[in-house]
Amino acid sequence: MTQLSEAKKGRITPEMRKVAQQEGIPEEILGERIARGEVVLPKNLVHDLFFPKAIGKGVKTKVNTNIGTSPDLADIGLELEKLKIAEEAGTDTVMDLSTGGNLDKTRRSILKNSHIPVGIVPIYQAAVESIADEGSLVEMKEDKIFEVIERQAKDGVDFITVHCGLNQVALERLRIQGRMIDIVSRGGAFLATWMIANGKENPLYEDYDRLLEIAKRYDLTLSLGDGLRPGCLADSTDRAQFQELIILGELAKRAFDEDVQVMIEGPGHIPFSEIEANILLEKKLCHNAPFYVLGPVVTDIAPGYDHITSAIGGAYAASVGADFLCYVTPGEHLRLPTVEDVKQGVIATRIAAHVGDISKGLRGAADWDKQMAEMRKRRNWKRQIELSIDPKFAKKMREESEPKISDVCTMCGKYCAIKLVEKALRAKEPISLS
Repeated sequence: MTQLSEAKKGRITPEMRKVAQQEGIPEEILGERIARGEVVLPKNLVHDLFFPKAIGKGVKTKVNTNIGTSPDLADIGLELEKLKIAEEAGTDTVMDLSTGGNLDKTRRSILKNSHIPVGIVPIYQAAVESIADEGSLVEMKEDKIFEVIERQAKDGVDFITVHCGLNQVALERLRIQGRMIDIVSRGGAFLATWMIANGKENPLYEDYDRLLEIAKRYDLTLSLGDGLRPGCLADSTDRAQFQELIILGELAKRAFDEDVQVMIEGPGHIPFSEIEANILLEKKLCHNAPFYVLGPVVTDIAPGYDHITSAIGGAYAASVGADFLCYVTPGEHLRLPTVEDVKQGVIATRIAAHVGDISKGLRGAADWDKQMAEMRKRRNWKRQIELSIDPKFAKKMREESEPKISDVCTMCGKYCAIKLVEKALRAKEPISLS
Protein backbone atom coordinates (compact mmCIF):
# COMPACT_ATOMS: atom_id res chain seq x y z
CA MET A 1 0.00 0.00 0.00
CA THR A 2 1.20 3.51 -0.84
CA GLN A 3 -0.47 6.89 -0.57
CA LEU A 4 -0.61 6.87 -4.39
CA SER A 5 -2.18 3.43 -4.69
CA GLU A 6 -4.84 4.35 -2.14
CA ALA A 7 -5.56 7.65 -3.86
CA LYS A 8 -5.96 5.92 -7.22
CA LYS A 9 -8.63 3.72 -5.61
CA GLY A 10 -10.43 6.79 -4.25
CA ARG A 11 -9.52 6.02 -0.65
CA ILE A 12 -8.62 8.74 1.86
CA THR A 13 -5.82 7.73 4.22
CA PRO A 14 -5.46 9.16 7.74
CA GLU A 15 -2.45 11.15 6.49
CA MET A 16 -4.48 12.65 3.65
CA ARG A 17 -7.22 13.59 6.07
CA LYS A 18 -4.75 15.30 8.41
CA VAL A 19 -3.01 17.16 5.59
CA ALA A 20 -6.30 18.29 4.03
CA GLN A 21 -7.28 19.80 7.36
CA GLN A 22 -3.91 21.60 7.64
CA GLU A 23 -4.22 22.96 4.10
CA GLY A 24 -7.88 23.90 4.37
CA ILE A 25 -8.92 21.93 1.28
CA PRO A 26 -11.44 19.10 0.83
CA GLU A 27 -10.05 15.61 1.38
CA GLU A 28 -11.41 14.44 -1.96
CA ILE A 29 -9.63 17.21 -3.87
CA LEU A 30 -6.33 16.34 -2.20
CA GLY A 31 -6.85 12.66 -2.96
CA GLU A 32 -7.57 13.38 -6.62
CA ARG A 33 -4.37 15.42 -6.96
CA ILE A 34 -2.32 12.67 -5.36
CA ALA A 35 -3.99 10.15 -7.69
CA ARG A 36 -2.91 12.23 -10.71
CA GLY A 37 0.67 12.53 -9.45
CA GLU A 38 0.36 16.30 -9.01
CA VAL A 39 0.82 16.09 -5.22
CA VAL A 40 2.99 13.82 -3.11
CA LEU A 41 2.61 13.01 0.58
CA PRO A 42 6.00 11.69 1.75
CA LYS A 43 5.42 9.23 4.58
CA ASN A 44 7.33 5.99 5.03
CA LEU A 45 5.05 3.16 6.15
CA VAL A 46 7.34 2.45 9.14
CA HIS A 47 7.74 6.10 10.19
CA ASP A 48 5.42 7.31 12.94
CA LEU A 49 5.18 10.79 11.47
CA PHE A 50 3.62 13.48 13.65
CA PHE A 51 3.23 16.19 11.00
CA PRO A 52 2.72 14.74 7.49
CA LYS A 53 3.04 17.23 4.65
CA ALA A 54 1.73 17.49 1.10
CA ILE A 55 3.83 18.92 -1.72
CA GLY A 56 2.45 19.98 -5.09
CA LYS A 57 -0.46 21.59 -6.85
CA GLY A 58 -2.96 23.61 -4.83
CA VAL A 59 -1.22 23.30 -1.46
CA LYS A 60 1.15 25.70 0.27
CA THR A 61 4.65 25.93 -1.15
CA LYS A 62 6.82 23.87 1.16
CA VAL A 63 10.32 24.53 2.52
CA ASN A 64 13.09 21.99 3.07
CA THR A 65 16.09 22.35 5.38
CA ASN A 66 19.36 20.51 4.75
CA ILE A 67 21.38 19.49 7.79
CA GLY A 68 24.02 16.83 8.33
CA THR A 69 27.62 16.18 9.27
CA SER A 70 30.75 16.57 7.17
CA PRO A 71 34.14 14.82 7.38
CA ASP A 72 35.50 17.99 9.04
CA LEU A 73 32.65 18.47 11.53
CA ALA A 74 30.76 15.35 12.60
CA ASP A 75 28.81 16.39 15.69
CA ILE A 76 25.40 14.70 16.00
CA GLY A 77 24.41 17.00 18.85
CA LEU A 78 25.02 20.03 16.66
CA GLU A 79 22.88 18.59 13.87
CA LEU A 80 20.05 17.87 16.32
CA GLU A 81 20.29 21.49 17.46
CA LYS A 82 19.95 22.55 13.81
CA LEU A 83 16.92 20.27 13.46
CA LYS A 84 15.31 21.89 16.48
CA ILE A 85 15.92 25.46 15.28
CA ALA A 86 14.70 24.55 11.78
CA GLU A 87 11.44 23.16 13.15
CA GLU A 88 10.99 26.21 15.38
CA ALA A 89 11.59 28.46 12.37
CA GLY A 90 8.84 26.65 10.48
CA THR A 91 10.52 24.30 8.00
CA ASP A 92 8.24 21.67 6.47
CA THR A 93 10.81 18.92 5.93
CA VAL A 94 14.43 18.19 6.71
CA MET A 95 17.10 16.28 4.78
CA ASP A 96 20.08 14.52 6.34
CA LEU A 97 23.07 15.12 4.04
CA SER A 98 25.64 13.62 6.39
CA THR A 99 29.00 12.45 5.05
CA GLY A 100 31.05 12.34 8.25
CA GLY A 101 31.03 10.27 11.43
CA ASN A 102 28.57 7.46 12.12
CA LEU A 103 26.03 7.93 9.33
CA ASP A 104 23.55 5.32 10.58
CA LYS A 105 23.56 6.77 14.08
CA THR A 106 23.18 10.33 12.78
CA ARG A 107 20.24 9.42 10.56
CA ARG A 108 18.47 7.44 13.27
CA SER A 109 18.95 10.28 15.76
CA ILE A 110 17.42 12.77 13.32
CA LEU A 111 14.50 10.43 12.59
CA LYS A 112 13.89 9.91 16.29
CA ASN A 113 13.82 13.63 17.03
CA SER A 114 12.07 14.95 13.92
CA HIS A 115 8.35 15.73 13.91
CA ILE A 116 8.35 16.34 10.15
CA PRO A 117 9.20 14.26 7.05
CA VAL A 118 12.86 13.31 6.70
CA GLY A 119 14.72 12.89 3.43
CA ILE A 120 18.18 11.62 2.56
CA VAL A 121 20.56 11.11 -0.38
CA PRO A 122 21.54 7.41 -0.36
CA ILE A 123 24.49 7.71 -2.75
CA TYR A 124 26.32 9.73 -0.08
CA GLN A 125 26.41 6.85 2.37
CA ALA A 126 27.07 4.30 -0.36
CA ALA A 127 30.08 6.31 -1.54
CA VAL A 128 31.45 7.05 1.94
CA GLU A 129 31.19 3.42 3.04
CA SER A 130 32.71 2.15 -0.23
CA ILE A 131 35.70 4.44 0.17
CA ALA A 132 36.14 3.18 3.75
CA ASP A 133 35.62 -0.51 2.92
CA GLU A 134 36.98 -0.84 -0.63
CA GLY A 135 39.59 1.90 -0.54
CA SER A 136 38.10 3.86 -3.43
CA LEU A 137 34.83 5.27 -4.72
CA VAL A 138 35.36 3.58 -8.09
CA GLU A 139 35.39 0.18 -6.34
CA MET A 140 31.81 0.69 -5.15
CA LYS A 141 29.59 -2.30 -5.99
CA GLU A 142 26.25 -1.69 -7.71
CA ASP A 143 24.51 -3.67 -4.97
CA LYS A 144 25.91 -1.30 -2.37
CA ILE A 145 23.65 1.52 -3.50
CA PHE A 146 20.51 -0.58 -3.17
CA GLU A 147 21.62 -2.08 0.14
CA VAL A 148 21.99 1.44 1.56
CA ILE A 149 18.58 2.48 0.20
CA GLU A 150 16.98 -0.55 1.85
CA ARG A 151 18.75 0.16 5.14
CA GLN A 152 17.63 3.79 5.13
CA ALA A 153 14.07 2.83 4.17
CA LYS A 154 13.89 0.35 7.06
CA ASP A 155 14.87 3.17 9.40
CA GLY A 156 11.89 5.22 8.20
CA VAL A 157 13.17 7.95 5.86
CA ASP A 158 10.23 9.43 3.97
CA PHE A 159 11.83 10.57 0.72
CA ILE A 160 15.14 10.02 -1.05
CA THR A 161 17.04 11.97 -3.65
CA VAL A 162 18.19 9.56 -6.35
CA HIS A 163 20.12 10.76 -9.41
CA CYS A 164 18.55 8.26 -11.81
CA GLY A 165 18.58 10.54 -14.85
CA LEU A 166 22.36 10.90 -14.94
CA ASN A 167 22.94 8.11 -17.46
CA GLN A 168 25.65 7.64 -20.06
CA VAL A 169 23.71 9.59 -22.68
CA ALA A 170 23.35 12.62 -20.39
CA LEU A 171 26.99 12.36 -19.34
CA GLU A 172 28.10 12.27 -22.96
CA ARG A 173 25.95 15.34 -23.67
CA LEU A 174 27.85 17.14 -20.89
CA ARG A 175 31.19 16.01 -22.26
CA ILE A 176 30.45 17.13 -25.83
CA GLN A 177 28.92 20.44 -24.80
CA GLY A 178 31.41 21.49 -22.14
CA ARG A 179 30.71 23.68 -19.13
CA MET A 180 32.41 26.31 -17.04
CA ILE A 181 31.73 24.27 -13.87
CA ASP A 182 31.05 20.69 -14.89
CA ILE A 183 29.07 19.04 -12.05
CA VAL A 184 28.32 20.65 -8.67
CA SER A 185 25.85 18.07 -7.40
CA ARG A 186 27.74 15.93 -4.88
CA GLY A 187 25.59 12.90 -5.66
CA GLY A 188 26.00 13.54 -9.37
CA ALA A 189 29.78 13.80 -8.95
CA PHE A 190 29.95 10.51 -7.05
CA LEU A 191 27.99 8.69 -9.75
CA ALA A 192 29.74 10.34 -12.71
CA THR A 193 33.15 9.49 -11.25
CA TRP A 194 32.12 5.86 -10.82
CA MET A 195 30.54 5.64 -14.29
CA ILE A 196 33.58 7.11 -16.05
CA ALA A 197 36.10 4.96 -14.17
CA ASN A 198 34.16 1.73 -14.71
CA GLY A 199 32.71 2.42 -18.14
CA LYS A 200 29.32 1.30 -16.84
CA GLU A 201 25.78 2.65 -16.73
CA ASN A 202 24.39 4.36 -13.64
CA PRO A 203 22.94 1.52 -11.52
CA LEU A 204 20.02 3.74 -10.44
CA TYR A 205 19.05 4.11 -14.10
CA GLU A 206 19.94 0.63 -15.33
CA ASP A 207 18.23 -1.17 -12.44
CA TYR A 208 15.44 1.36 -11.89
CA ASP A 209 12.86 -1.40 -11.39
CA ARG A 210 14.80 -2.60 -8.34
CA LEU A 211 14.62 0.91 -6.91
CA LEU A 212 10.89 1.07 -7.57
CA GLU A 213 10.36 -2.24 -5.77
CA ILE A 214 12.05 -0.95 -2.61
CA ALA A 215 10.24 2.39 -2.82
CA LYS A 216 6.86 0.72 -3.23
CA ARG A 217 7.44 -1.62 -0.29
CA TYR A 218 8.08 1.28 2.12
CA ASP A 219 6.15 4.03 0.31
CA LEU A 220 9.35 5.97 -0.19
CA THR A 221 8.76 9.11 -2.22
CA LEU A 222 11.39 9.38 -4.94
CA SER A 223 12.87 12.83 -5.43
CA LEU A 224 14.48 12.40 -8.83
CA GLY A 225 17.68 14.39 -8.46
CA ASP A 226 19.29 16.81 -10.87
CA GLY A 227 22.85 15.53 -10.98
CA LEU A 228 23.55 17.87 -13.90
CA ARG A 229 22.02 21.00 -12.42
CA PRO A 230 23.94 24.16 -13.35
CA GLY A 231 26.36 25.39 -10.71
CA CYS A 232 26.70 28.88 -12.12
CA LEU A 233 24.66 31.21 -14.30
CA ALA A 234 26.99 30.61 -17.26
CA ASP A 235 25.93 26.91 -17.36
CA SER A 236 22.19 27.43 -16.95
CA THR A 237 19.44 25.90 -19.07
CA ASP A 238 21.85 23.93 -21.26
CA ARG A 239 21.62 20.70 -23.21
CA ALA A 240 23.07 18.52 -20.45
CA GLN A 241 20.56 19.81 -17.90
CA PHE A 242 17.61 19.18 -20.20
CA GLN A 243 18.86 15.82 -21.43
CA GLU A 244 18.69 14.70 -17.82
CA LEU A 245 15.25 16.29 -17.35
CA ILE A 246 13.85 14.41 -20.37
CA ILE A 247 15.03 11.15 -18.81
CA LEU A 248 13.56 12.12 -15.44
CA GLY A 249 10.19 12.66 -17.12
CA GLU A 250 10.28 9.12 -18.47
CA LEU A 251 11.31 7.70 -15.10
CA ALA A 252 8.63 9.70 -13.30
CA LYS A 253 5.97 8.05 -15.48
CA ARG A 254 7.35 4.59 -14.72
CA ALA A 255 7.27 5.34 -10.99
CA PHE A 256 3.70 6.64 -11.17
CA ASP A 257 2.58 3.50 -13.03
CA GLU A 258 4.03 1.40 -10.18
CA ASP A 259 2.22 3.47 -7.51
CA VAL A 260 5.44 5.09 -6.32
CA GLN A 261 5.20 8.78 -5.43
CA VAL A 262 7.65 10.97 -7.31
CA MET A 263 8.80 14.58 -7.52
CA ILE A 264 11.45 16.23 -9.68
CA GLU A 265 14.44 18.27 -8.56
CA GLY A 266 15.58 21.37 -10.42
CA PRO A 267 18.24 24.04 -10.51
CA GLY A 268 20.33 25.41 -9.07
CA HIS A 269 22.00 28.54 -10.38
CA ILE A 270 19.98 30.22 -13.15
CA PRO A 271 19.26 33.80 -14.19
CA PHE A 272 16.00 35.26 -12.94
CA SER A 273 14.78 35.55 -16.53
CA GLU A 274 15.05 31.78 -17.10
CA ILE A 275 13.11 30.60 -14.04
CA GLU A 276 9.66 30.49 -15.62
CA ALA A 277 10.89 28.58 -18.67
CA ASN A 278 12.58 25.98 -16.46
CA ILE A 279 9.39 25.38 -14.49
CA LEU A 280 7.20 25.24 -17.58
CA LEU A 281 9.48 22.63 -19.17
CA GLU A 282 9.62 20.53 -16.00
CA LYS A 283 5.84 20.45 -15.75
CA LYS A 284 5.49 19.61 -19.45
CA LEU A 285 8.17 16.93 -19.55
CA CYS A 286 7.46 15.37 -16.15
CA HIS A 287 3.67 15.03 -16.24
CA ASN A 288 3.01 17.85 -13.75
CA ALA A 289 4.95 16.11 -11.01
CA PRO A 290 5.79 18.40 -8.07
CA PHE A 291 8.91 20.47 -8.71
CA TYR A 292 11.56 20.79 -6.00
CA VAL A 293 14.09 23.59 -6.60
CA LEU A 294 17.33 24.51 -4.85
CA GLY A 295 16.89 28.26 -4.55
CA PRO A 296 17.23 28.92 -7.39
CA VAL A 297 20.25 31.16 -6.86
CA VAL A 298 19.94 34.06 -9.31
CA THR A 299 23.44 35.57 -9.09
CA ASP A 300 26.83 34.03 -8.31
CA ILE A 301 28.48 37.05 -6.69
CA ALA A 302 27.04 37.07 -3.16
CA PRO A 303 28.71 34.43 -0.96
CA GLY A 304 27.59 35.10 2.59
CA TYR A 305 24.25 36.39 1.32
CA ASP A 306 23.04 33.44 -0.74
CA HIS A 307 19.98 33.05 1.47
CA ILE A 308 18.94 36.34 -0.16
CA THR A 309 19.92 35.43 -3.74
CA SER A 310 18.01 32.16 -3.41
CA ALA A 311 14.98 33.77 -1.74
CA ILE A 312 14.70 36.16 -4.70
CA GLY A 313 14.75 33.24 -7.09
CA GLY A 314 12.57 31.08 -4.88
CA ALA A 315 9.84 33.71 -4.60
CA TYR A 316 9.58 33.95 -8.37
CA ALA A 317 9.88 30.19 -8.84
CA ALA A 318 7.04 29.58 -6.40
CA SER A 319 4.98 32.29 -8.09
CA VAL A 320 5.18 30.52 -11.45
CA GLY A 321 4.66 26.97 -10.27
CA ALA A 322 7.50 25.55 -8.15
CA ASP A 323 6.07 23.46 -5.31
CA PHE A 324 8.98 22.86 -2.94
CA LEU A 325 11.88 25.19 -2.11
CA CYS A 326 15.12 23.85 -0.68
CA TYR A 327 16.59 26.49 1.56
CA VAL A 328 19.99 28.05 0.99
CA THR A 329 21.89 29.51 3.95
CA PRO A 330 24.26 32.49 4.25
CA GLY A 331 27.07 29.93 4.51
CA GLU A 332 26.29 28.25 1.18
CA HIS A 333 29.50 27.90 -0.89
CA LEU A 334 31.57 28.84 2.17
CA ARG A 335 31.08 26.39 5.06
CA LEU A 336 28.92 23.84 6.80
CA PRO A 337 25.96 25.91 8.03
CA THR A 338 25.86 27.02 11.64
CA VAL A 339 22.71 26.96 13.76
CA GLU A 340 22.17 30.65 13.01
CA ASP A 341 22.74 30.02 9.28
CA VAL A 342 20.01 27.37 9.41
CA LYS A 343 17.54 29.74 11.03
CA GLN A 344 18.23 32.55 8.56
CA GLY A 345 17.97 30.14 5.64
CA VAL A 346 14.62 28.77 6.78
CA ILE A 347 13.12 32.22 7.43
CA ALA A 348 14.31 33.62 4.08
CA THR A 349 12.93 30.61 2.22
CA ARG A 350 9.62 30.71 4.08
CA ILE A 351 9.24 34.34 3.02
CA ALA A 352 9.90 33.30 -0.58
CA ALA A 353 7.35 30.48 -0.34
CA HIS A 354 4.72 32.83 1.08
CA VAL A 355 5.33 35.39 -1.67
CA GLY A 356 4.79 32.59 -4.17
CA ASP A 357 1.58 31.46 -2.52
CA ILE A 358 0.16 34.99 -2.66
CA SER A 359 1.07 35.27 -6.34
CA LYS A 360 -0.50 31.88 -7.09
CA GLY A 361 -3.70 33.06 -5.44
CA LEU A 362 -3.60 30.19 -2.97
CA ARG A 363 -6.66 30.29 -0.76
CA GLY A 364 -5.96 32.13 2.49
CA ALA A 365 -2.37 33.10 1.62
CA ALA A 366 -3.03 36.86 1.58
CA ASP A 367 -5.11 36.72 4.78
CA TRP A 368 -1.96 36.69 6.88
CA ASP A 369 -0.81 39.95 5.26
CA LYS A 370 -4.26 41.47 5.69
CA GLN A 371 -4.20 40.73 9.41
CA MET A 372 -0.78 42.37 9.68
CA ALA A 373 -2.05 45.46 7.84
CA GLU A 374 -4.98 45.75 10.22
CA MET A 375 -2.66 45.57 13.24
CA ARG A 376 -0.35 48.20 11.72
CA LYS A 377 -3.31 50.45 11.17
CA ARG A 378 -4.21 50.07 14.85
CA ARG A 379 -0.56 50.28 15.90
CA ASN A 380 -1.08 47.09 17.86
CA TRP A 381 2.57 46.17 18.31
CA LYS A 382 1.97 43.06 20.39
CA ARG A 383 -0.20 41.49 17.70
CA GLN A 384 2.14 42.63 14.90
CA ILE A 385 4.96 40.76 16.59
CA GLU A 386 2.80 37.65 17.04
CA LEU A 387 1.89 37.73 13.35
CA SER A 388 5.45 38.19 12.12
CA ILE A 389 7.30 35.30 10.46
CA ASP A 390 9.96 35.45 13.21
CA PRO A 391 8.24 36.77 16.36
CA LYS A 392 11.29 36.43 18.63
CA PHE A 393 13.43 38.56 16.34
CA ALA A 394 10.68 41.14 15.78
CA LYS A 395 10.14 41.44 19.55
CA LYS A 396 13.88 41.85 20.15
CA MET A 397 14.12 44.67 17.58
CA ARG A 398 11.08 46.44 19.01
CA GLU A 399 12.36 46.24 22.58
CA GLU A 400 15.83 47.45 21.61
CA SER A 401 14.43 50.64 20.08
CA GLU A 402 12.42 51.76 23.16
CA PRO A 403 10.24 54.40 21.47
CA LYS A 404 9.34 57.44 23.54
CA ILE A 405 5.76 57.21 22.32
CA SER A 406 4.50 53.68 22.90
CA ASP A 407 2.12 53.40 19.95
CA VAL A 408 4.67 54.32 17.25
CA CYS A 409 8.21 53.25 16.32
CA THR A 410 11.50 55.16 16.45
CA MET A 411 11.64 55.51 12.66
CA CYS A 412 8.97 58.22 12.52
CA GLY A 413 8.09 58.88 16.14
CA LYS A 414 5.57 61.72 16.41
CA TYR A 415 5.62 62.06 12.61
CA CYS A 416 4.07 58.61 12.14
CA ALA A 417 2.23 58.74 8.81
CA ILE A 418 -0.53 56.40 9.90
CA LYS A 419 -1.17 58.35 13.09
CA LEU A 420 -1.07 61.76 11.37
CA VAL A 421 -3.56 60.82 8.67
CA GLU A 422 -5.81 59.08 11.16
CA LYS A 423 -5.89 62.27 13.21
CA ALA A 424 -6.40 64.45 10.11
CA LEU A 425 -9.36 62.46 8.89
CA ARG A 426 -11.08 62.90 12.25
CA ALA A 427 -10.07 66.52 12.84
CA LYS A 428 -12.31 69.58 12.27
CA GLU A 429 -9.49 72.01 12.88
CA PRO A 430 -5.90 72.31 11.49
CA ILE A 431 -3.47 69.71 12.80
CA SER A 432 -0.87 70.59 15.42
CA LEU A 433 2.36 68.59 15.47
CA SER A 434 3.17 69.61 19.03
